[in-house]
This record gives sequence, C-alpha cells and structure tokens, in this order.
Amino acid sequence: MPHVNPRYEAAPRPPSGQDHRAVVVVGGGLVGLTLALDLARHGVAVTLLDEEDSVATGSRAICFAQRTLEIFGRLGLGERLLEKGVTWQTGRVFHRESQAFAFDLLPEAGHQNPAFVNIPQYHVEAWLVEACAAAGVDLRWRHAVAGLETDAEGATLAVETPEGPYTLRADWLLACDGARSFVRRSLGLTFQGQVFPDRFLIADVVIRGEVAFPAERWFWFDPPFHPGQSVLLHKQPDDLWRIDFQLGPEADAAVETEPGRVRDRVAAMLGPQVPFELEWVSLYTFRCRRLDRFIHGRVIFVGDSAHQVSPFGARGGNGGVQDADNLAWKLASVLRGQAGPGLLASYEAERIVAADENILHSTRATDFISPKSAAARAYRDAVLELAEGQAFARALVNSGRLSRPAHLAGSPLNAPDDGHWPGGAAPGSPAPDAPLLRDGAPDWLLHHLGGDFALLVFDAVWSPVAGLAPLGLRPVFITAEETPGALWDHAGLAAARYGAPPGGAVLIRPDQHIAARFAAPRAGAVQAALARAMGGTPP
Repeated sequence: MPHVNPRYEAAPRPPSGQDHRAVVVVGGGLVGLTLALDLARHGVAVTLLDEEDSVATGSRAICFAQRTLEIFGRLGLGERLLEKGVTWQTGRVFHRESQAFAFDLLPEAGHQNPAFVNIPQYHVEAWLVEACAAAGVDLRWRHAVAGLETDAEGATLAVETPEGPYTLRADWLLACDGARSFVRRSLGLTFQGQVFPDRFLIADVVIRGEVAFPAERWFWFDPPFHPGQSVLLHKQPDDLWRIDFQLGPEADAAVETEPGRVRDRVAAMLGPQVPFELEWVSLYTFRCRRLDRFIHGRVIFVGDSAHQVSPFGARGGNGGVQDADNLAWKLASVLRGQAGPGLLASYEAERIVAADENILHSTRATDFISPKSAAARAYRDAVLELAEGQAFARALVNSGRLSRPAHLAGSPLNAPDDGHWPGGAAPGSPAPDAPLLRDGAPDWLLHHLGGDFALLVFDAVWSPVAGLAPLGLRPVFITAEETPGALWDHAGLAAARYGAPPGGAVLIRPDQHIAARFAAPRAGAVQAALARAMGGTPP
C-alpha cells in the first residue's frame, strides 16, 4: 500500500477578519515546523501558516545527519527517528561494473547518534506536527499568504482561507516557505549563485522480500544499467528505496516521469527477477545559490527560502534544521528583552557562513558528477579508475560531500580561550557528545545540554564560579572518578573530545555550540564570555 499522509483540519478564520501575533512562521514543512517547535519550547507563542493541509509528498529529504539527530533529540523526537529510521554509516562508490572504494562516516565509537538515519521527510514532519500541537503552536492549515507589506515594526499579511480572507499582523515574520518562497518574491529578493542544467529523476520504490543491497549509500558512475550517467541508492524503512537517476540537461520532464519509463529504468537496475512498486516520482535540477542577506528588518529567511543546494550530500534539509536551531534561542532572547544588539544579527553572520560552505561543497559535487567539458570528464574518469587501487585518488572523488555540522569559528559570539587550552573542540564547534555514567546508569552528555546556557565543569568543584548562579548559568559537572550525583566520564571520552584539563570549564550555548573555554574559570571571565555570547549586553 502506498503511504498516505494525514490530513489536518483547516483552522477557522479569525471572526473579526483581523489578527495580530508576535511571531508568525510561514511554511509548515520540515524547517518551519522545527523552528515553531523550538520557539514554543523556549516559551514563545508562535502562529504557523501553511497553504496545504498535509505534510510533504514523497521521501524528499531522507538523510538526517548526526547533528540534526542531536537537535531533534533536544526537541524530544530523537528516539522516534532512531526507532523508525534506517541507520547507516558506510558509503560505496562504483565505477562502471566494479567498486572503486568504500568509506566509513563514523569510525569512532562512543556516540548515541549514528552518522545518518534515512527516513522519509513526511514521517518527521508528521511527528513535528504532533509535537507542535502539544507545545501549543497555533497551527493554521490552508491559510495561504496572498499579500505582504512590511515596515519597521513588522509585517502585514493578507491571508486566504476556505472561510474567506483576513489580515494578519506579525511583529516578526519567519519565512520558511521553501525554494519558491512567496515571502521572498513579495520583497523582490533574488538569489545569487548558479542553476545547473542537468536533470535528475527521483523514484521512491517499494521492494518486498530479500534485496541484494544493504543499508548503505551506494553511488554509481557510468553503471552498465544506466550508461554515461550516475545513480544513487538509499534504503528507507517499510521496504522503501530511494533511487536518483542522472538524466542529462536535455531530459524531457513529461517523458521521463511517465510511470512506464521510470519502471523500465528501475527494472534495468534491479534486474527482471525483482518485483517492485513505484510510490513517488519527481524531477529536479541542481541549484547552488542563496540570498545576499537572511534578515530584512522584521522578516527572517530560514532554510530553502534563504539558500538552496543540490540534494547530493544531504545538505538542504540538514542545513535548514540547523538554521532553525540557530535562530530559535536568539529570537526568544530578543523577545524576552535579554539579548544584546548583536545576538539576532549573529544568525545571519553564522548561517551565511554555513550556507556558503554547503554551496561550495554542492557546487564541487555537481561539477564532478556532471562534467561540463570533455577534459573535465576525462579527468573525472581517470580519478575513478585510480581510486580502486590508489588511496590518494579516493579523496578526489566527489559523489556529494556528505552533510557536516557548521563550525562557527569566526562567530562574533565566541570568546577567546581564557588561559591555555590544550586541544579538543574549539569555540564555535557543536558540543561533542560522549557516554557517561550517572549513579551507575548509562547516560549521554548532550542529554544535559541545550535549551539554556550551561557551563561544563571538568573534574572540579563549583566554588571558583559560584558567583554565576544568579545569572541562571547552569553548571554540569563531569568527573574523572565516580562521584554521587555527578556525570562520570568513565571512558574518558568527554575530556578527550573537549580537550579539557582538570578544573577547566566550557560555556555551551542553548543550541549546543561552544561559546568559550576557561582553563581556570573565574567568575568575571565567565560572565564576560556569557555577555558576549548574548550579543554584547550582560543579561
């Protein structure tokens, strides 16, 4: 049976025909729902508008990276993704009939979350809808934005509903309405970057029974079943497989998405003895581009409305979720009157750097997968021939550099190290997870971080920084030996990953990024770093 998405009841139109909300999210997809949920968990009242009455059709963003799984863990959805999704960490690259090489994305043990989990986007969105409703988010299905005007104090939206139009005033408007963003077009904003001519076909295929492919990422260059092009294969739950076929720039969308033609391509790949069903088919082109700025007055762009990348590398959905993770606590701090002038501006500074990194990797992958000249193709094929036997050549193969978390080394919120710090994750890095024991029970470090500022204190007592307690800075104690009530770093991985000396401390932001490190924490130094991480004004 093909997957059927739930349908949500359209919200009633405001009786007066007018409404005023502090924060309005436009777009009920993966990013908009994540942002709305995160804001709600920070105590912000959020209204979300979506022109549809259901979640995404088709698998779409299926590869959820470790950092995204950590974010969803903080939001209460981590276990559901791990239970339902397909876990993987191995990728294989094939050239023609043979394997060129394989790679391991998580060779180090001691992580709660795997390198990637594959799961169709519609499952995650449906869970986010449930979580948003439970958190009190005002979900307005079939409320389509039809007009927009902005001023210094916010935005006025003309909204169409099944019961008729109304006017909605928003103090803050968060545009999560995707690649074809109505909000972006209404403000006359355009993307900077490239659109590549090659077309690619996505097919969600149900295959019952035994299948010769494991739960790995398999990528073919010039395979015998699809000569001259590339193919990508991913396993999903419920006997569902995702196949991406490169078609070339001259492909006719109407012809290539015809079910009989798609079935022929899939049958050539799987062989005549493997029965299958088509569940969803779509066509896409590579786009690697972004807005010049993400913040325009009281309108903030998040996810695909702000930037676009090619699907190979799983950087679109994962990047958008990280956008939401970055923005939510900052906007909540602004609304509570706690933030300095630089905090909200840091969303743009940090996420533009992340978007540029994703665009760079996606552009390079596109150039390798779809060579633009005979010389470029000859180079690519030579690299692939060498990769099977030569390790140096494997680093040159680019079938999509897979999503990695942004390391915000140049963030204005980072403080320089206070004293000598011997190594480990630096300010701007996402906080590494590590296995711990608490009173003999297994635990994970990231379970104790996120949502507010925390100070990791390694193998020391609280007294050196006791004066920070009135600021609401929460201490988290990591001990080298078993101590009642503390988190015991029994494997030594927490101290190793942070490079922490005994008595050292690490300031962690609400989005689980490192803000500062202190070799011998003093209240004044920690307070100054906290003020900097809040945008320049002490809370």
